[in-house]
Amino acid sequence: MSLAAHIVIGLIGLLHIYILVLEMFLWDKPAGRKAFGLTPEFAAATRTLAANQGLYNGFLAAGLLWGVWLGDAGRAVQVFFLLCVLVAGLYGAATASRKILFIQAVPASIGLALVALA
Repeated sequence: MSLAAHIVIGLIGLLHIYILVLEMFLWDKPAGRKAFGLTPEFAAATRTLAANQGLYNGFLAAGLLWGVWLGDAGRAVQVFFLLCVLVAGLYGAATASRKILFIQAVPASIGLALVALA
């Protein structure tokens, strides 16, 4: 079960690196606008805010991948960062878009369950 937990946590970390790239570098480009359903005007006006948000996703990714790198000794790190992703996903689903629940909160819940079972 530990291997499954590490794989899921690693995938969630990679997902947050992808989100970082979208928010920091592609926000006002066609790929970023399509991913978030943005108009060119809104994307241009909010580019700096999105880059800041992307940086936070990078910190989540770094923490998750650090926890995986530590292996079983990193269980507390894994749980902490998965809880951060879960809370961010729940907040995002409640305030921005319901699909964030399925993109962030559900995978974080699965990761937490796998860590608990490991």
